[in-house]
Amino acid sequence: MKYPFVCLLAFLIFSCNEKSERVHISKEELKEAGITYPEYTGEEPTKPEETELYKPVPPKVVPGINNLPPSDATVLFDGNNLDNWISSRDSTVAKWHVNADGSMTVNDKTGDIQTKQNFGSVQLHLEWSSPAEIQREGQNRGNSGVFFQNLYEVQVLDNNDNDTYVNGQVGSIYKQHIPLAMASVPSGEWNTYDIIYHAPEFNEEGKKTKSGTFTVLHNGILIQDHVEIKGTTPFIGWPKNEPHGKGPIKLQDHGDNSRVSYRNIWLREL
Repeated sequence: MKYPFVCLLAFLIFSCNEKSERVHISKEELKEAGITYPEYTGEEPTKPEETELYKPVPPKVVPGINNLPPSDATVLFDGNNLDNWISSRDSTVAKWHVNADGSMTVNDKTGDIQTKQNFGSVQLHLEWSSPAEIQREGQNRGNSGVFFQNLYEVQVLDNNDNDTYVNGQVGSIYKQHIPLAMASVPSGEWNTYDIIYHAPEFNEEGKKTKSGTFTVLHNGILIQDHVEIKGTTPFIGWPKNEPHGKGPIKLQDHGDNSRVSYRNIWLREL
């Protein structure tokens, strides 16, 4: 049959309009027509209530107002202290600066910091700013990064009038995905990242069975649209896909006196 889907639809319309009777469609006919959802097999519904669901009821979440996190969020940094963070280098107390305005700033050459808690798939919100005073250029200006499970980086960089390789610019999935837009605010002002991260999956033999994905909104602008994570995001070399479980959220100290600051960091586990 050359046009099975069209013929099937015509058959359904004719049956409903002329006979007002239910039509039983076999799984084979559905498959031939390109319809693969199993819940749509069997007899065609004739009443609206037959396709209405009342369970499971989604949990209620109170949205954050006045820059507060939602009611079900895990707050990682609220401006008071670094109690939820440790040094990535040696698991000691995080040594970054906590500022009077409720932000924290990279303490140059003290190393990356990461959460004490490990996470898998998450919705992450954070705000970051580069210094208003322009120093250096390229990858050495306002460089930091947000790593998920300690392996996969969303780039933080001051790209205002500062060109660099586009798969390493602000908002890139480092060395893998170029952002759809450059949506930064002026240097020294606060940017927001809202990131949906789905972790990759591995089977018992350690083989990756499903790639992870990133969706990133930068200041409310979609810049990464459910892109596939090809593996780790190294500075040198190809992405790697070693099996792993949950891991920390890590913030990068790029080691070049970048003085990037962060505030209002929270996540929701997915």
